[in-house]
Amino acid sequence: MNHPDTYRDKQVVVLGLAKSGVEVAKVLHKMGALVTVNDKKEKDQCPEASELEVLGISVICGSHPSDLIHTDIALVVKNPGIPYSVPPLVKAMELGIDIVTEVEVAYHLSEAPMIGITGSNGKTTTTTWVGNILRNAGMSSIVAGNIGTPLCAAIAGANEDDWMVVELSSFQLKGTQQFRPRIGCLLNVAETHLDYHGGMEDYVSSKVNMFVNQREDDIAILNWDDPYCRSLVPHMKGRILPFSMSEELVEGIYVSPPYIASIEDSLMRSVVYRDAEGIIHDIIPVEDIGLPGRFNVENALAACAIAIAAGVSIDQLSTPLSAFRGVEHRLEYVKETNGVSYYNNSKATNSKATTMALTSFKNPIVLIAGGLDRGSDYMELLTVFGERVKAVIVLGETKEKIAKVAELAGLKDISIVDTVEDSATTLITAVKEAARIAEQGDVVLLSPACASWDMFASYEERGRIFKEAVHNL
Repeated sequence: MNHPDTYRDKQVVVLGLAKSGVEVAKVLHKMGALVTVNDKKEKDQCPEASELEVLGISVICGSHPSDLIHTDIALVVKNPGIPYSVPPLVKAMELGIDIVTEVEVAYHLSEAPMIGITGSNGKTTTTTWVGNILRNAGMSSIVAGNIGTPLCAAIAGANEDDWMVVELSSFQLKGTQQFRPRIGCLLNVAETHLDYHGGMEDYVSSKVNMFVNQREDDIAILNWDDPYCRSLVPHMKGRILPFSMSEELVEGIYVSPPYIASIEDSLMRSVVYRDAEGIIHDIIPVEDIGLPGRFNVENALAACAIAIAAGVSIDQLSTPLSAFRGVEHRLEYVKETNGVSYYNNSKATNSKATTMALTSFKNPIVLIAGGLDRGSDYMELLTVFGERVKAVIVLGETKEKIAKVAELAGLKDISIVDTVEDSATTLITAVKEAARIAEQGDVVLLSPACASWDMFASYEERGRIFKEAVHNL
């Protein structure tokens, strides 16, 4: 793709409004492009349309017109979630027109170097944590991307002395061409979003877009315990800085002693960094990390690796690692009632995320799970159900599937909540059922293992309803 400033007086289509579409439309319009924004939703469902029209940007709502894409279009910028199978994108591909997400446009315009963070699980927690660590070290950081602030909005006013800390989804990365973060991190890879990508090959290759344009002086941070991440090593151009929970690394961030079956979990562990000279630096005892759960130790390792790569000194890491209390909807403590602790983990939209949440607690767990059916059989949950879960309450499109896994795991207390017209009432009923089952010392955990869109507009809405229901018990 050409640098966007060459698009003055060129025709650009922005497909999909939402926050990222609005911001990239504004940026391209300001640069002199002739921008048309198209959204399939009706205009009364697109409150952003009038804001753009006031600026002189053409907005078409209600359908994808057959003449929207033609040979004079220079660029299509798509909302990350729109599948490539929709007619305007199919036609653009047939005509050889570049299709990108707003991340690509923002990258070309940003003066600030970028830290890119992606993975199937832990992106938001790690991105937020890195932002906090950099600020604690007196460095300027701007957190943006999939975490909520579109990158095109965040780059305004940023300069080369700032670090742009960017959470990136596979949807966003699939639509990049020249995007090059100075520091790129792949946290982990799990089977998710396969309905969008069509298979693991496309999903993984989208994640790999994080690294394809890196140079020798850039840094690639990889989870050494993840087979997908480790398999990418031969393809990396930048310097690799790994992190590991289970291996003492020649260079990198790891837990000492490691988490392996031959070493008891009761041992005192520390996060350490072995530098390029082989010198080992203690960072923080694992028990002092501010977030519960082994998977949050892994997020902490990644955050340390990124921070060190960005120039943070070792002695500036422990305070923000211990002070951080997490992000809403990510293993978020809600309250304790009658000796039962309630946690909101609505962001767990796949089996691996739910597995990691379940292994974070030693107490018996009453699990609320279920949601959008994307074709998984959820058998990945079988072992952890048998080891960690006391009872399961299931709802949504996948309720029968997850109930079957719970039954195979030997659970006797399985409740299926039928969906009613008011989705909030369905979840409230599930919370009440969990409260009825739970005993003093138990944990009630919302960790759906599924996306929310069968019942709710977002995982945030699902999490907020859960929290409100808990507070109303």
